[in-house]
Amino acid sequence: MGVFQKAMKKKKKWKETTMSTGLMSTEKQTSLGAMELRQRAGVSRLHFNLGLSQSEPAQRRCHSRPMPGSAGSEPTQDGGPGGGSVFGGSNNCSRTEIPPFRLWRWCVSMATGLLMAALLALTQAWCVNAIHENLLWFSQLTEVEREISFRTECGLYYSYYKQMLQAPSIQEGLSELIHDNLTESKRTINLLQRMNIYQEVFLSVLYRLFPIQSYLEPIYFYIYTVFSLQAVYVIALYLTAWLLSGSWLAGTLTGVWYILNRVDTTRVEFTISLRENWSLPFLALQVAAITCYLRPHLTTLQQKVMVWLMYVTTFCFCLTWQFNQFILLVQALIIYTLDCVDFLTTAQVTTLYLVQVSGLLSVWLLQFCNSMILGSLVLSFIVSALFIRHCNTGLKTGGLLLRLGKVVLHSSLVLLLTFTINYLTKKALQLRSDEHIFKFIKSKFGLGPTRDFDASLYLCEEAFGVLPLDTLERLASTLLVYPYVLTLLLLSGVFVFSALQHLRMPVGGSSECREGALRPDVAYNLLHTLFFGLLAFSTMRMKYIWTGHMCALAAYGVCGMELWTLLLSAVRCNTKLLLRSTRYGVPLLIMACLYYKFWPKMIEELSELREFYDPDTVELMTWISTKTPKQAVFAGSMQLLAGIKLCTGRVLTNHPHYEDKDLRERTRQVYQVYARQAPEDVHDILLAAGADYVVLENSICYERRHRRGCRLRDLLDLANGHIMDGPGENDPDLVPSSHPRFCDAIKSDLDMYAAFFTRTFHNKTFHVYRLRKKRKKSTKSRPEASVPP
Repeated sequence: MGVFQKAMKKKKKWKETTMSTGLMSTEKQTSLGAMELRQRAGVSRLHFNLGLSQSEPAQRRCHSRPMPGSAGSEPTQDGGPGGGSVFGGSNNCSRTEIPPFRLWRWCVSMATGLLMAALLALTQAWCVNAIHENLLWFSQLTEVEREISFRTECGLYYSYYKQMLQAPSIQEGLSELIHDNLTESKRTINLLQRMNIYQEVFLSVLYRLFPIQSYLEPIYFYIYTVFSLQAVYVIALYLTAWLLSGSWLAGTLTGVWYILNRVDTTRVEFTISLRENWSLPFLALQVAAITCYLRPHLTTLQQKVMVWLMYVTTFCFCLTWQFNQFILLVQALIIYTLDCVDFLTTAQVTTLYLVQVSGLLSVWLLQFCNSMILGSLVLSFIVSALFIRHCNTGLKTGGLLLRLGKVVLHSSLVLLLTFTINYLTKKALQLRSDEHIFKFIKSKFGLGPTRDFDASLYLCEEAFGVLPLDTLERLASTLLVYPYVLTLLLLSGVFVFSALQHLRMPVGGSSECREGALRPDVAYNLLHTLFFGLLAFSTMRMKYIWTGHMCALAAYGVCGMELWTLLLSAVRCNTKLLLRSTRYGVPLLIMACLYYKFWPKMIEELSELREFYDPDTVELMTWISTKTPKQAVFAGSMQLLAGIKLCTGRVLTNHPHYEDKDLRERTRQVYQVYARQAPEDVHDILLAAGADYVVLENSICYERRHRRGCRLRDLLDLANGHIMDGPGENDPDLVPSSHPRFCDAIKSDLDMYAAFFTRTFHNKTFHVYRLRKKRKKSTKSRPEASVPP
């Protein structure tokens, strides 16, 4: 009753003031009085306003964020009101309310922010290009040396760009990709369906159409495009931080952190063609678009623009990376979590899900109905989540405990239906392309066999291990970890509090009661960094998705008004002057420290000159190009064969793009050249794959890079049930092999090996053998051999 009486007194006072000034009608007075009563009884008991504009009356009058300089607004670094960014605002208020000086200041601030974004983006692109040039002395390399520098699968992807440019026409180049018989011997495959190489096709078409052939080599056009995407990446992170904090100073700090932590934010300078270097900039743009879409008070037109931007960026992300489905699955889980705790409206949840589905299905069509997309977990999850949500209409009713129980039951039903749909879809499509990924996940967490060859190939690579602690040490040295952790802890606490408040409310609870809670765009970015942070800690290769967004969230914590308001209120020093001084002074101080500490190191790194040197591989590629038939088929390691495909155009037995069950089985068979096998068995395997030549590498045969149990020859021994080389324990079920290791024994030139293989090339690193064709047995000898003694 005390709260009610206070609210009624406040209501009376409001009415008297309004009548005396003649500004409001009686209906508006009653509405505002009731609104204030709800605020007093609801979440407004909090003494902080996380993520809200400080000009609520103006927002209610205009039904949107007021323009900078309007009454009651607090101009910020970007000119937006009370920490709100202009990107999320609508301009329903009349421009006549804006003083010319404030409008001019807003324009200057906006121009400054955009200029800083462009400068940081160009700096990142220039830095990675300079480092790439300095590491390899790329401009002085021969053509074959430049192509060899595209290591492992990077060389395979770049080879299709080269193949498209060498084709007589665009149409013939596309036809060769659709009916390719060079990538896998004795098979004709559709490369546009199997691989994500539309970016290579697109670039080759652009290079043909643009009048740049006379002064820009094809390889430079390719690498400059990839480095330009790094500029796009920085701009996307910049905008995300700006949108969250309302200050372009946060975007500047984000860009600085991203550039200084280059070792942990990107590896583009030495893995140019890697699919993630194409896709992650589009993912960052998608996150920026989602952040803007979830901001309050967008007009209908702005919402439609954001939905289209989300679709386009999702489509580009999915088109350029074969692992898109797993990233989108994590994103779908984030949306689902926000939906369960009422941070998003039904329309927002449905829109975000449909954007993901539309992007995936568009790629499915472009990839000639690639069954791996239809069998993805993310599609099964979205269908299940929407279906269960539609059927379970009473999910958001009841008290706190009842709703928590409903969320658990609802989630169980969604997961059960997800796995059921996914299992039935894969059975119907006979899909086994991605099973090696699930084998890897099971083995990584001890849920599957540890001797599986495909899973072990991933488990033994450092990139697929847990995140090393030195990563956090490097991030801490740039002052990134400390504000990130503090921001994460504070936001997580507010998120849990807000979620509980939401779950206590009835399903039709008014939005005014939730205005003290975490903003939806902030909540999304919080869960984004949490989910992908966990993914990065479990698998180091995924850290490149996390560290970039980590920079944006930390900058939001440093430059945003809300967290400083919370901290200063906790120590009872929350004055307007101190808040503004802290909010702008701390990021400037951080950037000054970073400049003092890292500018000399950065200049030294950019001036360090190295040189590409791999004469053995150059000699091998030159020999293959000049001494073997153009249709010759080569067998060997996946990494080396990708380079052979790029440098010589010869036919391969296997390659690094591992998303095909038949290819994985063939690769395991070809790798028997490094196992303990009889020469006739190896010969039969290679002939079955259509090989004419086999290339053996000393670096694999006598490998010392990996520990015992993770060397390729050890993986093959375990898969074959043989005891591993060297001192150490072996499982009791393993037995000694009756044959020596093939890659080593063949160099002895014994008759039993010379009968099947002829050495045609060798140097310190490589040994190439031509396969002898089998002699056909005479018809007389066959029945004699079959007669029992």
